[in-house]
Amino acid sequence: MRRIILFLSLFFIHNISIAQNKYWQQRTDYNIDVVLDTATSSIDGTIQINYVNNSPDTLKFIWFHLWPNAYKNDRTAFSEQFLENGNIGFYFSSEEKKGYINKVNFTSNGVQAPLLQDSIYGDIFKLILPSPLYPGDSVDLKSNFHVKLNYAFSRGGYAKKTFQLTQWYPKPAVYDSKGWHPMPYLDQGEFYGEFGNYNVTMTIPKNFTIASTGVRTNKIINDNSVTATYKQNNVHDFAWFTSGEYIIEHDTLQLASKTIDVFIYYYPEHAAYWKNALFYTKRSILTKSKWVGEYPYNVITVVDSKINSGGGMEYPTITILDAMPNPKDMDALINHEVGHNWFYGILASNERMHPWMDEGINTYYDNKYIKEFYSNKGKGFWQKKIPDSLERVLLATMIKLKKDQPIETPAAEFNKYNYSFVSYEKAAMWMELLEKEIGSETFNNVMHSYFNEWKFKHPYPEDFKNIAENVSGKNLDSIFALLKQKGNLEATPHKKLKPDFIFNFSNTLKYNYLFAAPALGYNYYDKLMAGIFIHNYTLPLPKFKYFVAPMYGTGSRKFLGLANIEFTHSNNSGSAIKLKAAFSSFNMFQYKEENGKKTNLRFTKLAPAIEYVFAEKPRSSMYKAVRFKTFFITEDELRFKFDSASGNYNLSVPKSKYYINRFEAIIENNRKLYPYNGLIQIDQGDHFIKAGFTGNYFFNYPKGGGLNVRLYAGKFIYTSDKTSLAGFKTGRYHLNLTGANGYEDYTYSDYFIGRNEFEGFASQQIQIRDGGFKVRTDLLSNKIGRSDDWLTALNFTSSIPNKISPLALLPANIPLKLFADVGTWNDNEKIKILYDAGLQLSFLNVIDIYIPLIYSKVYDDYFKSTITEKRFLKKISFSISFSNLKLRKFLVQSPL
Repeated sequence: MRRIILFLSLFFIHNISIAQNKYWQQRTDYNIDVVLDTATSSIDGTIQINYVNNSPDTLKFIWFHLWPNAYKNDRTAFSEQFLENGNIGFYFSSEEKKGYINKVNFTSNGVQAPLLQDSIYGDIFKLILPSPLYPGDSVDLKSNFHVKLNYAFSRGGYAKKTFQLTQWYPKPAVYDSKGWHPMPYLDQGEFYGEFGNYNVTMTIPKNFTIASTGVRTNKIINDNSVTATYKQNNVHDFAWFTSGEYIIEHDTLQLASKTIDVFIYYYPEHAAYWKNALFYTKRSILTKSKWVGEYPYNVITVVDSKINSGGGMEYPTITILDAMPNPKDMDALINHEVGHNWFYGILASNERMHPWMDEGINTYYDNKYIKEFYSNKGKGFWQKKIPDSLERVLLATMIKLKKDQPIETPAAEFNKYNYSFVSYEKAAMWMELLEKEIGSETFNNVMHSYFNEWKFKHPYPEDFKNIAENVSGKNLDSIFALLKQKGNLEATPHKKLKPDFIFNFSNTLKYNYLFAAPALGYNYYDKLMAGIFIHNYTLPLPKFKYFVAPMYGTGSRKFLGLANIEFTHSNNSGSAIKLKAAFSSFNMFQYKEENGKKTNLRFTKLAPAIEYVFAEKPRSSMYKAVRFKTFFITEDELRFKFDSASGNYNLSVPKSKYYINRFEAIIENNRKLYPYNGLIQIDQGDHFIKAGFTGNYFFNYPKGGGLNVRLYAGKFIYTSDKTSLAGFKTGRYHLNLTGANGYEDYTYSDYFIGRNEFEGFASQQIQIRDGGFKVRTDLLSNKIGRSDDWLTALNFTSSIPNKISPLALLPANIPLKLFADVGTWNDNEKIKILYDAGLQLSFLNVIDIYIPLIYSKVYDDYFKSTITEKRFLKKISFSISFSNLKLRKFLVQSPL
């Protein structure tokens, strides 16, 4: 009896387990009637949802997405992510451009049903059912709703008299075997919806045209409006677009079992880009139908976007995209967006959690499509240096720096670069590896079986794995384990050394390139310099990087140049240790004797360094590092010795040497909104220590541009007795408010046209150092604002709106800014305050021209006493700072 009871228990447990593991999915059928008001950019409508509970669970509530509320204010998940990804457009948008959904008041089978907002997200709500919804039962949910459409910041909204209705209606979240999946609307990260049948009626102005999911079944023309009904079965989303300017083209396409309609909608100004769009669309449908499974719907529509759609965005049976001038690019884009019908529309995986199941698989078939129809033959000289897939090269760079993320990463956890490089391109490479593992014929059978088994369902990665193993008959644990790992999918081959000209980003996984390129330079003393630039910089960045640029100065008739080497070791956390050394040697002064003889004075610099870069989270925009550096400087000096026999002075050029030990601690937040940075710098040399802090904080203006505030605070310390001689010897290192000249660039870190000139245009160049003032007092033996004790300053730089900038009328964009500086220092036990202010012209964030207009009286007295003619022009100063071209300032969250 005990054995019988045990057997029955095991039998029931086994069958209960089978029942619990049996696949099921909910169903949502929609009837929507909506009216678009183009004057107010809003819609009013009614929605009826028949919700079928196919789960084994009794439901007491249903989670709903009210995604238009993502645009309600700047505190939504969408707004926060948009900012993190470097877009401030929505954050500073006006109330008119924001959007929301309201007047939602559901009934459940005719009984009022409360709708409770989620405690965190304003676009997620819980609908409390008046009566439990038992397994196998259904409920009719009805509501009115009003949507104030947002400006088209992300996928949907209005702009330029066009309306993109996407994620626009109340929509139940998915409930599957893993539970509920309520999720906020995000720009990075797509969607997960329940399948059902849609019957949608839209009323629009009479002169507008609709492009929509599904097939139009009815159209009524009224006096001032048009009402059209579209239907589509077995889809999990519904989108429509309307404009008064569409040109429509139509064709049919014969598939194996049916004929489908093909539509394209485009704007007149883009007609040239769309001339082959019907052909591209049909070819895309045919290839996916052959490679994966026949397209199941009766219509496919491709729509031109008048606003930036980020390339394109897919919805069931319809896609919207940005027209591309290049025919190949247009073909590739249409193929990609149409292809989403298979891996987003028909195989409706949870793309928010597993983006690779759509983006990666679709990209695999993109690459197959391009290889099928476009040959790489006939490339020009420069084209051969560009890889067929720049994304793969950038991915390899991320991997090399250990900044990549696993393929199996939720969409919202990727940084914006890995979202593209990993979930698209690396996942496509993983698909190629799977094909290589099981063979092309078996792989094709896997994909057909996957499609047939899981179409109109919600597959998860384990479901794809089961199909792949069942069809191939192989254990694929090791292949699928790669989805959860960082790094290369396969071992990289040993690279061969290959010389090349200027650059090459192609075949960088095969070769270690050695490049040679022409090198040109100029300064006031060497004049035009010409030589050769030898380097190994490419992508992915090699661990050991170097360049050497020997040049010949046509003015000095000397060989000179610069070189740099760097070795980087990164660990798996993303931190890095860098060993560096820089070398440079140029002329920095020219002495002219009365007889016309010229003597050039030269400097040589060797600067070894070690730097540690701290690891940051993948989506962080922070950069933190510490650096130790030593500058070994050799300078030529002029010496005059009186010869009593001849009565003349003899000139000699001995060499002097000094060193600077420098410690730096760096912190940067390169976010788009209110970025900031801080630098602690401590220099130590003979007889002194100089310590300073420089901080910058940028305040964005809502309509563009902003105000940068710079704070500097410094302290100078003598390490020997403070004497007049010690003060003279350390003078070039002293703290300084006034604009620093080339001589005061004591580490030779900036480029100066005429480093030690005191007359002419070259003498007007300054270095933004210490107090950062823009006026110059170089002709004084003791510059105004110099201190060997302490100094502090505030520097303000503000953009000027184009509306009031006189330079806005020019064809080239030359930013005009305002600057103002104020500082104080200890001057012989007296605390003084200086200021200056004026206009600033900026070019490429490298060259800045400063026009002082307002300044302290002491500066005014200096100008009047030293500048007797052309005073306005000679007061102008400029700076050249190539150090501003740090890629991390432009590529937020990027390690490049």
